[in-house]
Amino acid sequence: MNILMLSSTFPYPPTRGGTQVRTFHLLKYLSQRHTVTLATQREGDVTDAEVAELGNCVDHLAIFERPLDFGTTGILKKIQRFGQFLQQGTPPSVLNRYSLEMQTWVDNWVEAGKCDVITCEHSVNEIYVQSHFQKQLKTIVNVHSSVYATCRNQLTTGISENSLRDKINLPLLRRYEQNYCGKFSAIVATTEEDKIQLQEFNPNSEITVIPNGVDLVSFPNRSSDPGGHRLIFIGAMDNLANIDAVCFFSNEVLPAIQKLYPDTIFDIVGSHPVPEVLALDQKPGINVIGRVPSMVEYLHKCTICVVPMRTGFGIKNKTLEAMAAGVPIVASDRGLEGLAVDGVSHPLRALRANTPKEYITAISQLFDQPHLRTELSHNGRHLVETDFTWDIAGKSYEQVCLIDKF
Repeated sequence: MNILMLSSTFPYPPTRGGTQVRTFHLLKYLSQRHTVTLATQREGDVTDAEVAELGNCVDHLAIFERPLDFGTTGILKKIQRFGQFLQQGTPPSVLNRYSLEMQTWVDNWVEAGKCDVITCEHSVNEIYVQSHFQKQLKTIVNVHSSVYATCRNQLTTGISENSLRDKINLPLLRRYEQNYCGKFSAIVATTEEDKIQLQEFNPNSEITVIPNGVDLVSFPNRSSDPGGHRLIFIGAMDNLANIDAVCFFSNEVLPAIQKLYPDTIFDIVGSHPVPEVLALDQKPGINVIGRVPSMVEYLHKCTICVVPMRTGFGIKNKTLEAMAAGVPIVASDRGLEGLAVDGVSHPLRALRANTPKEYITAISQLFDQPHLRTELSHNGRHLVETDFTWDIAGKSYEQVCLIDKF
């Protein structure tokens, strides 16, 4: 089968962020059995070595320069972009990454009959799929997370960067998501919650839930419990949901924990920390570490991994990776989305917390009870091994891609 995968985000190395991780491991799996062509965009920090390494993972790599970010060119441009959104129905976040050169290449590739299936890795790539493609080949959008639901959640939780803008955008995003999904033969979501949201817009669509996975070689189980009072958060630190999570935790939870356990350390590990995150490094006991060669080394040093997400839909790679590494988890409902971690019918695999008081209680329990840490470590690792590997996700994605379903 000849598969064309579209990803305006350069998916290598698969440690840059959640979009890169999912895209890379799915294309790696499909490349073992099928002819895979990847069309992607190169950002400024991508090295020639990374391009070469990604090229070794696919049969053909087509790279385009990322367009200039028009979102930073002043108020007039922003108004023009909003006008386009209002009239044409495509959000500025999608238009900002749109490349005419890449569009022409995709059109020619499809017209020449060089692929049987085209997949959009993240919904931002839907713009490159023409409506008539559905008549020629199977078209798939791998949504990652609903843009409408994410915007709505940010407004509900009060963490929107610009609430007035998002209130205006919300009905437009609903219309956008409903319209673009109609271009695809099949839709892939990461959680049942997203599937329900997308099914509401597209009741006749084929929607398959394929959760994220973990590379168990890159995230081995830890050999021992380090004890102590060390907390960690992992994730790309230019992501709005992650920024909100670490700021919330640092300001509203950590000081109370440090009163109870004065030697508590909080490590924030992830690429591209923005000024708001870098400022946290000045607070007692907080280390803003940035991008690291090996995330698992930092995970293994920590007593507990916290995932205090208040927004952001989909299964969180950070949660799965910490579980795979054998690190006990304290996380919010958002951080545990799509995972069966508690309740009468499941072993206890993580502690759930949503308010500062609940975080303080859960973290104190784990600091004080080594046997509880051991229980969560064992059960979390077992859950990932059983249900959340990239081989499992890849097999499911391959089934969606199969032409006999077209």
